[in-house]
Amino acid sequence: MDSLSKKNKFKCCGGEDYRDWSKNQYHDCNAPGPLACGVPYTCCIRNTTQVVNTMCGYRTIDKERLSVQDVIHVRGCTNAVIIWFMDNYTFMAGLLLGILLPQFLGVLMTLLYITRVEDIITEYSVTDGLLGPGAKPRVETAGTGCCMCYPS
Repeated sequence: MDSLSKKNKFKCCGGEDYRDWSKNQYHDCNAPGPLACGVPYTCCIRNTTQVVNTMCGYRTIDKERLSVQDVIHVRGCTNAVIIWFMDNYTFMAGLLLGILLPQFLGVLMTLLYITRVEDIITEYSVTDGLLGPGAKPRVETAGTGCCMCYPS
C-alpha cells in the first residue's frame, strides 16, 4: 500500500485507513524506535513549497482521525483504488473489452479450425481410406518411368 501512496495520486495511507500501519512491527505503538506509532512519510500531505518532512507521520496512529487529517492522508488505499475504478469504469471496460475480445476470437477460430481438421480426417478416412490401416496408394505408378507425366 506504501507504493500506491508514494505517487500521491490516490492520496491514501494503509489498506483500510492509516491505522493499518499499527500491524507493522516497526510502526506498532509498543515498538522501540522513531517509527513507533507513526505512519511512513509517503502518507503525509506534502506542501510543495517546503522541504519534505520525513517524520511528519510521527505519533499519528494513536490520534483521532479529525486531528491528523491535515497532516496525513487518512483514507485507505483500498477504498481509493475502488473509487478510482468507479470513476474510470468506461476506460476500464474498454480496456477489458480490448483484451478479452481478441482472446475470445482466437479461441473461437481455434475451435473452428480443429473441427474442420477433424471433419477432413473423417471424410478422407471414410471415402479414400488414406489414413486407415489398410490404406491403398492413391495413384498407380507402375510403368510410368521417372515422372508421372510421361506416358507409359
